[in-house]
Amino acid sequence: MFTGIIETLGTITRVSREGTNIHFTVASDISKELKIDQSLAHDGVCLTVVACDDKEHTVTAVEETLKKTNLASWQEGRTVNLERAMKLGDRLDGHIVQGHVDTKGTCLSREALEGSHLFRFAFPDAFTALVIEKGSICINGVSLTAFGVGRDTFSVTIIPYTLAHTTFAALQAGDDINLEFDILGKYMLRMQSLA
Repeated sequence: MFTGIIETLGTITRVSREGTNIHFTVASDISKELKIDQSLAHDGVCLTVVACDDKEHTVTAVEETLKKTNLASWQEGRTVNLERAMKLGDRLDGHIVQGHVDTKGTCLSREALEGSHLFRFAFPDAFTALVIEKGSICINGVSLTAFGVGRDTFSVTIIPYTLAHTTFAALQAGDDINLEFDILGKYMLRMQSLA
C-alpha cells in the first residue's frame, strides 16, 4: 500500500524484454536501501524489485501491467516517480493507493498560473462514476484532488513543490498518464452494482 506522496525520482538506465515481460533498471538515491522482493511504486505502478545494488534496482512488468499502463512506452533516460510502500503507523498524508493502475489517461493541457500549475486530463468514460468533484485521484503515483470533473475529463492544480519534485515538471499535452481511482469509490460502486 502507498500514499501517493512521492519519495524521490529515478532514471531508467536499461530496458530489456523477456518474452512478454519487460525488465526496467532504474538508478535512484534509494536503490541502495532496497531489498529483493520489495514493492516499489514507479509512476504509480507497484512493481517488485528483482535485483538491486548501491546505485540501481531492477523491476519486471508483466503483460497485464503493460496493457493497463504507459510502461510499454518507457525508454532509457526517462524519469519516474518513486515511492516505497508505507509503514504501519505512518501518517497517511495522501490517500490510500494500491499501486494497481486502472487505466491510462491523457494530458490535455497545462497552464502556468500565479503560484501553481493547472493540468487537464482525459480518461476513458467507462470510469466516469469513479471521478468525483474534490475526490482523490492518483496520477503517475501522485495523490491529487480532482476538480472541474466532466464525463471523461478533470483538472488538478499542482503546487510549486510538487511540480519540482515529481515528473509533473516534464508532463506535456498529449502525454499518457497512469491513473488509479480511489479504492473506496471502487468498492462502493461494486457493492451498489450487486444490490
